[in-house]
Amino acid sequence: MKRTRVKICGLTRREDVNAAVECGADALGFVFAPRSPRRVQPSDARGLAAAVPALVTRVGLFMDQPADEVARVLEEVPLGLLQFHGSEDAAYCKQFGLPYIKAVSMQNAASVAEAAEAHASATGLVLDSHQPGGIGGTGEVFDWSLATGCAMPVLLAGGLNASNVAAAIAAVRPWAVDVSSGVEDAPGIKNAEKIRNFMLEVNRGDRIGS
Repeated sequence: MKRTRVKICGLTRREDVNAAVECGADALGFVFAPRSPRRVQPSDARGLAAAVPALVTRVGLFMDQPADEVARVLEEVPLGLLQFHGSEDAAYCKQFGLPYIKAVSMQNAASVAEAAEAHASATGLVLDSHQPGGIGGTGEVFDWSLATGCAMPVLLAGGLNASNVAAAIAAVRPWAVDVSSGVEDAPGIKNAEKIRNFMLEVNRGDRIGS
């Protein structure tokens, strides 16, 4: 049975990091984009990252930020993967010497193909419901039929929660799912029970699609 990986994004508290790890999350996302209500300062993220055990990936999310700003975060926070959520081109994304994933605003059927061509060096595409220039975490779902046929690893995002993630996995068969608002009580404040229920439904989605 194929196992769908899970990234939980927008973590701001140690107890939420612990809950995500205990529930089996594969990756944890820390947001450094200034416009996000889930933004965490590098000094705080350093402490959160220290609580992440081996084999769980620490992901840093950035959006149209100066390269030196990203570099300063990397000097302070041990990240294993970068996520770029703005209009960054491939040359920008590659310059930091870490693997990266690129967020795609799913506007139409051409969105995935265009992003895959522009970011062939990415290790995956995050397909999200945000509008161009938006930060994500809106809780809105896009048309999953637009997400099929991508040769690159797909991280499905956009309005996922325990009530719909199993259906999303069965429909898209993504490499991973990416959740933020769907396991929250408020932006940046996760709920351990919602995380557990989400993980259970991811497993159910895998069984449905096997």
